[in-house]
Amino acid sequence: MSPADAGLVARGKYLAIVADCGACHTARDGGQPFAGGRTLSTPFGDIVSSNVTPDPAYGIGRYSYEDFARVMRRGIAPGNKRLYPAMPYTAYSKITDDDMRALYAYMMHGVAPVALPAPQTALAFPMNQRPLIALWQWAFAPTEVYRPKPDRDATWNRGAYLVQGLGHCGTCHTPRGAAFQERGSDESSWRYLTGAVNEHWYASNLTGDPGSGLGRVSEEALVRFFRTGHGDGSAAYGSMVETIEQSLQHWTDEDLRAVATYLKSLPPKRPSGAFDATRTAARGPADGDRAADRETIGASVYRTFCAQCHQEDGRGVPERYPRLAGNPSVLAKDPTSLIRLSLEGGGSPVTRTGPPRQDMPGFGQRLTDLQIAQALTYVRGAWGNEAKPITTSDVAKLRQALQKDKAKR
Repeated sequence: MSPADAGLVARGKYLAIVADCGACHTARDGGQPFAGGRTLSTPFGDIVSSNVTPDPAYGIGRYSYEDFARVMRRGIAPGNKRLYPAMPYTAYSKITDDDMRALYAYMMHGVAPVALPAPQTALAFPMNQRPLIALWQWAFAPTEVYRPKPDRDATWNRGAYLVQGLGHCGTCHTPRGAAFQERGSDESSWRYLTGAVNEHWYASNLTGDPGSGLGRVSEEALVRFFRTGHGDGSAAYGSMVETIEQSLQHWTDEDLRAVATYLKSLPPKRPSGAFDATRTAARGPADGDRAADRETIGASVYRTFCAQCHQEDGRGVPERYPRLAGNPSVLAKDPTSLIRLSLEGGGSPVTRTGPPRQDMPGFGQRLTDLQIAQALTYVRGAWGNEAKPITTSDVAKLRQALQKDKAKR
């Protein structure tokens, strides 16, 4: 391989990390890299990722560059096989020709071939009729490569390209319509990056909303969060943990800063929740409550099970336990992530430059739906937080959904 070819493969490897290709195309629990077999849950059933190693029988070893570019940008594999939109080709359509060629070089010459067939996706009728996907692609799939905005500088345009294209942030953070289409592919849409639920996790609002969004988060804090999973008192959880571990922590500083610059340029959209930093105490009768917070069941549950880590004042412990006072995830309109963390627990990312992993225990076996609902309602209304209450029904529905998912495995 010539030095030029080796450089192209190395660049493609970095771009594959940015695009987080390995996360979806590597089976959990010891799967071989890029050999497929990972199950992705969608509203219309489970989709199993394919083998994308250069194996000629079970992978993409026979793909020409044109085949590769077509499947990446349009979701159409050789033989006119239409891919389900669980693959983010709606975002990858924006990848430039130079980057696409580098990706192709890496996938063909930098990835080890694996002669292993991935399990087939088996959806119920009519979702198993792949020709119907052609209609979906015609109606909803963008086809244009990213075009830099002439009125923006190079850093902003690089950030926009990464967020909208290779990084495919909208795949998780943009709400979807009834046909599973993303409701927007760039900042011109009022729903783009305003938050959505995926696999029972709520991917947060990334616009400038000062409540549940990034309005109160600095660019520096954003870059640190991307690099380590911790920033401005927040800690990554759920699906974002894997994204940081496998992808974001390996990005260049320049690319992370470009993404932060782009995201911080987005105006507030779909605001929810609020935070008053001057109100550090819990609410009481003087605020119009019938009982002081310290007298409620929620406050009692919080003091018993949560305050040891998150502290009585909700300020947490820097680099260890996230703060709850003013935390955008606490103020989110959709409480799915808060409830799931309370039921199942979770852990922060393991990164090269961040603090050690910290685990939160799940309380699903120790607390009732009512206790969890009241504790979270307390948290969403204490220390300056202002977010709507969480009901017992909210907790019960998610508990049942999680149990149903576990039973399927």
